[in-house]
Amino acid sequence: MKKLTIYTAILLAFTAGSCKKFLEQPPDNRAELTSPEQVSRLLGTAYPQANYAGFCESSSDNVADKGAGIIENFNVDAYRFNEINDDQQDSPELYWNSCYAAIAVANLALETCRNADNPEAYSAQKGEALLARAYAHFMLVTIFAEVYDPATADTDPGIPYVTVPENVVFKNYERKTVAYVYDMIEKDLLTGLPLIDDKTYSVPRYHFNRAAANAFAARFYLFKRDYEKVVAYVNQVFPTNNAANMLRPWNTTYRTMTYQELFAVYARATEPANLLLCETQSVWGRYYYTLRYSLTAAKRNEVLFRNVTGGQWSFQNHVYTAGTDNYLIPKINEHFVRNNVNANIGLPYVVVPLFTAEEALLNRAEANALLNNTAAAMTDLNTYAATRINNYSAAVHAVTSAKVQSYYGTNLQTGLLRTALDFKRAEFVQEGMRWFDILRYRIPITHTTREGETYTLTGDDPRRLFQIPESATIAGISRNPR
Repeated sequence: MKKLTIYTAILLAFTAGSCKKFLEQPPDNRAELTSPEQVSRLLGTAYPQANYAGFCESSSDNVADKGAGIIENFNVDAYRFNEINDDQQDSPELYWNSCYAAIAVANLALETCRNADNPEAYSAQKGEALLARAYAHFMLVTIFAEVYDPATADTDPGIPYVTVPENVVFKNYERKTVAYVYDMIEKDLLTGLPLIDDKTYSVPRYHFNRAAANAFAARFYLFKRDYEKVVAYVNQVFPTNNAANMLRPWNTTYRTMTYQELFAVYARATEPANLLLCETQSVWGRYYYTLRYSLTAAKRNEVLFRNVTGGQWSFQNHVYTAGTDNYLIPKINEHFVRNNVNANIGLPYVVVPLFTAEEALLNRAEANALLNNTAAAMTDLNTYAATRINNYSAAVHAVTSAKVQSYYGTNLQTGLLRTALDFKRAEFVQEGMRWFDILRYRIPITHTTREGETYTLTGDDPRRLFQIPESATIAGISRNPR
């Protein structure tokens, strides 16, 4: 049976034989969820367990043609702005399916919370489920629909917002509008966030803890262009104004690490910069530096060798080579999970930081720049630079009005905005995050090949929307225009 795009909630959460046999079971036999602790364990799977980094990074302006390298559909087709006809690891289709799988788990958890004899005891679980449901829908609408624009959001097609557990295999869905999806995300976000209780988690970094929930709210409102709220929610990520202590120490502790040590620490739950982590099925850790279309010497120089401070990024100390024109920063470390202890086969996984202190801080800097709060924006940019520039000296390397206007040749406000975006680009290179800024600012991209082919993506090109999987048409979902 061909894989469907929206499954029944229980079928996703608890794999059980064939669809027919599963649906023949009485509802009370589907699962035993009789305590808040059991719901919490279930919610550990309410996060998309697939990776967007491969197809997002391959579509961005962080990559170029090396002329040779590993060939993967998600890399080749994304670089050429073609539809990615693949449902394997690191494909848009797998990400779509995994988001709806996560949503199904969240809806099952919410149903359990509602129907419990003592629903007040499930308050924290309800909060996490609402945040998880909102996040998966947010990522879907970001990747597969038009970026939010208040002038067109009421007519732009969105994605299905699923709020109830499914009890049938085949069910029709409608996309509604981007505005509707954003309204539903906001409702879940604002209802769920106050209920989050970090004390309920044994490892908070694998769940929507308070810091991660506020970072998500800040990202959501950045996309929605409500910049005052971006600032307010990032302030809650750093309630004691402790951003500097939460950033990765690239120019101190990290600088002296070996690449093996960096691989080990980057996505670790004890790293203060990591606000929310998720294990995802992915070959990205295996191939992200050897793919044909990836970080080349020219792109390395463009992204990592120049910045407005006049100093040198500490990232440069950890740009490693693995053969000709294969450049990597040790971030994405594969964990191979064998089918069983005696098996020689299994699946590759990588742990992905979904939200970080760095993103939150730079989102606040961007929001303040857009609000023309230039002093506040420069404060955050300097906090960031102080942990990223080799041999940092405020007297030498501080971001100043004069430097910004001279470096970018613009007014101060525009220059600060470009500084925030360039800092983000350097920070998240090889993680796929650049694509989201490209979407928000409709940044045009031109990809060329060694054979002289040119592929251009304009700011309003419909191919900026990844294609709705063809299998989704089974559920009545219309595809994106081409």
